[in-house]
Order: sequence, then C-alpha cells, then structure tokens
Amino acid sequence: NKSFCLIVFLLMDISQKNIVMDTNPKLRVNSTDFDINNITNNEKEVIDFMVSYIDACYYDLCEKYQISPGIAIAAPQAGLNKKVIYLHFDNDDKEYQYLLANPEIVKKSETIAYLSYGEGCLSVQGHIEGYVPRYAEITVKAYDLNRHKNIEIKAKGLLSICLQHEIDHLYGKLYYDHINKNDPFHAEPN
Repeated sequence: NKSFCLIVFLLMDISQKNIVMDTNPKLRVNSTDFDINNITNNEKEVIDFMVSYIDACYYDLCEKYQISPGIAIAAPQAGLNKKVIYLHFDNDDKEYQYLLANPEIVKKSETIAYLSYGEGCLSVQGHIEGYVPRYAEITVKAYDLNRHKNIEIKAKGLLSICLQHEIDHLYGKLYYDHINKNDPFHAEPN
C-alpha cells in the first residue's frame, strides 16, 4: 500500500549519507552469516533502512528524498557486514521483491550475460563504463526474511544480474571489479 509506505518513509532517515561509499575499506570486507534466530536492534534498524531506501526508489520518491535511484541494496552498503540483501523492482511486467538472508548461488549457467548500458551502484559515485559479465542464469538458495522460510530462486535476465551484483557485495566485490581493464566493452564469446 503506497500510503502505508509513505508513513514508514517519514519515520526513517533514508538519506544518501547513510550509504557506505566504495572509498570506504569496510565495503571490501567479507560479510558474516546472518543469524535469523537472533536479530539485534541494530540489525533490524539497518534492514528497515535498506527496505525503506529501495522502496522509496520503487515508488519514485528519489527526488523527494534526494537519494540516488536503485533497485537493490546489500547490508554492507548500509554499514552492516552481514549477509542480507534487498531488491525491489519491476521487469517484464513482473514485480520482484526479496529480502534475503545468507543468499548463496548454488547453480550457474555457462552462458554469460551483461547489461548493454553497464551496471551502476549506490556506493559508487558516477558511472564506470564497461560490460560486467555475469552468469545468464543462476539458482539462489536463501532464507526469505519477509516470508519467513527458506526459498530457492531460479533467476535469469535482470533478476539474475541483480542478485549476482548484491551477493558480490557480501564478499567485498564491486561491479567494476568484473570489467575488463584493457577492453571495458569486451564481449565474452559465450
């Protein structure tokens, strides 16, 4: 419900200043597993921030809150080095919304895909051009904190790329680490 979301946004500080930038070494640290049975107040606050930030983007409120647009966020970007990611976006007339703890890629295709316009990141100022090779299809296992159960996601297209981008954050990697340094627009043969 859009009006309910607006009330939640008013109670949260969803400022851009709460995003950890790539110049901060904390963004390069491996995250630890998230204990779903013992969630601290700090962890809950960070998760609430993550959800509020991305949902503000989803509901076209970026300008109102003066935040950079995004479709997903990982806990390290919000200052918590725990394995939690949140994504919320529409693609191909379908809404995707997942709040995942301890996501793990358990299967990946041999075929490679990339976004023709490149990738962006809330933690990276500006745009670094180049193709970011990703697996075209993946299967992710995780605990869904919204649905309170273990789930398996078979993903392709933008969902696959988005999940890989956010899971990379949990291991201290950024999208531009994947760009070919000698030929940024190198297209993988497969």
